[in-house]
Amino acid sequence: MKIQFAIDTLTTEAALDLAAAAAPHVDILELGTPLIKSEGLSVITAMKQAHPDKVVFADLKTMDAGALEAEIAFAAGADLVTVLGAADDSTIVGAVEAAKKHGKGVVVDLIGIADKAARAQQVVALGAEFVEMHAGLDEQAQEGYSLDGLLEAGRAAGVPFSVAGGVNAGSIAAVRDSGARIAVAGGAIYGAPDVAAAAAELRAAAA
Repeated sequence: MKIQFAIDTLTTEAALDLAAAAAPHVDILELGTPLIKSEGLSVITAMKQAHPDKVVFADLKTMDAGALEAEIAFAAGADLVTVLGAADDSTIVGAVEAAKKHGKGVVVDLIGIADKAARAQQVVALGAEFVEMHAGLDEQAQEGYSLDGLLEAGRAAGVPFSVAGGVNAGSIAAVRDSGARIAVAGGAIYGAPDVAAAAAELRAAAA
């Protein structure tokens, strides 16, 4: 299982510092939606130039103009971009067509989708590389939130999936055992006193 580091800071400088510390222990460097909104496409280029050996994941959360938004992100250096599962199928197809042109990939983010397993099957049939079983920060903050629902949806879908929703050293083994291709960790890494040590701990716990 691969580890994806979701970098949810707001400046390119901070993102590059975090990535440099965690890079030896992670496979995918994700530029969070607020970071891209704050800094623009230039942060994608800067990250790819700094880490050409890593997969750079641009979390655009595209809802419309799939081909156009994917195109500009791929041109900036992204290897993967996200389209929301709530988007129209044509939006996903457009992004997939742009990805094929560049030899890149589209990930469909299922945040906010009630029946994640069913939608996962639909969007992989449309050409998504994998789906992200995702609970956002607002959902995670609600009383009673559990990662279990995401893991159950992943198992039920029967397609390649990642899990994002508060993954940490205590839960990453369960993510692995669910069959996830990728575990996405954000705060568990960037919120730690020692970013490199936190990333290394996740890697060890996922083994």
